[in-house]
Amino acid sequence: MTNFDAFLSCAGETMQESAIRRMGSMLADSRDLVSFAPGYPAEAAFVWDDLRAIADDVLSSRRESVLQYGATRGYRPLLESITRIMAERGISAPLEQLVVTNGSQQGLDLTARVLLDRGDVVLVELPTYSGAISAFRGVGAELVGVRQDADGCDLNELDTALVRLRAEGRRVKFFYTVPNFQNPTGLLVGLDKRQRLLEWAERRDVLVVEDDPYRDVYFTDVTKEADTRALAADDTSGRVIYMSSFSKTLVPGLRVGWLSAAPELVGRFELAKQATDLCSGALGQQIVNEACRRGVLARQLPRLRALYQEKRDVMVDALSRACGDALTWDIPRGGFFLWARLRGPIDGDALLPRALARGVIYVAGSAFFVSGAERQFIRLSFSSPPADQIHEGVRRLAGALSDARKAASAPAAAPAAR
Repeated sequence: MTNFDAFLSCAGETMQESAIRRMGSMLADSRDLVSFAPGYPAEAAFVWDDLRAIADDVLSSRRESVLQYGATRGYRPLLESITRIMAERGISAPLEQLVVTNGSQQGLDLTARVLLDRGDVVLVELPTYSGAISAFRGVGAELVGVRQDADGCDLNELDTALVRLRAEGRRVKFFYTVPNFQNPTGLLVGLDKRQRLLEWAERRDVLVVEDDPYRDVYFTDVTKEADTRALAADDTSGRVIYMSSFSKTLVPGLRVGWLSAAPELVGRFELAKQATDLCSGALGQQIVNEACRRGVLARQLPRLRALYQEKRDVMVDALSRACGDALTWDIPRGGFFLWARLRGPIDGDALLPRALARGVIYVAGSAFFVSGAERQFIRLSFSSPPADQIHEGVRRLAGALSDARKAASAPAAAPAAR
């Protein structure tokens, strides 16, 4: 029998399944599960009629560009729409600084392949997005985590880590951050800390990779212009690589995101993208562009904020009633996720089988840590389930927590007599 392991590359040997994808496959195998695992947009938010009309018009045009291969960097009218979106975010991004990607995840992959060699170091928030962990580790990079305070990463710890690693002769390439409603914690980095982080990167000559898919999903206690201001908006030296996506605000199925960087880097990203897929889907790009041009996206955003804030409130209320003695959490001010700490000796990984037995799933917090075994957290996504499922899922989670606490307090079985 062929030993295929002998043919694997170093990267192929170290690849690991995404914990979030694994939870998604469990959901597909059972119709009764309530899922708080993947951060899927709510199906109720999909603009079916608008997209149907746009798709009909785009296909009816019979333009060759609709169904033909397109430019690697993307469909030019969409790139022009993205420059306007970036301007609304305070970021100057001319066309030569942009690449359309297959979701922002491809932006992470391109960044990893262009910037990282085996053994290079990436500094990340602790915890951090699991998709970034996969992308960076997939090329052999080492990830070093930096603890977060209530308003973002601890900058003293960040600097200490950088100085130590450089003293050891290690190459630190960049710091990866999700400043707006972070996945998994929902944390919003403070404006002062953003400015200090950018100053630190300039002083220490480190690149910053800013992943910003949730920026427009903010709730009523957030001031868009101030609280969500991008690091890239104040970058004057091209030090920030910025990426975002239409997946959370329009629909994920079209797989359209983008990456912005200094022109010297964008040329390299374009070459890497040519080797990956030649170009993103032309049809999807043209549909997204029409959604921007016709105002569909602009009309959608206030609805999304209201919808997800309501879902957040439902989850927080349900957890407070059913699990308040077993969990603690900070209330997220935007995004899709609630990050909860388990009280007492309960382990988020060990709790999962009990939750599955009760018919509810989540993502154990250990999936988001790059150093140490942090098992006292769980990530609950409120974005996809309707309100009645959120209530039911929390009820089931409370049952699993009760089961775990009873098991933890049960006396140990006496050793068998010899």
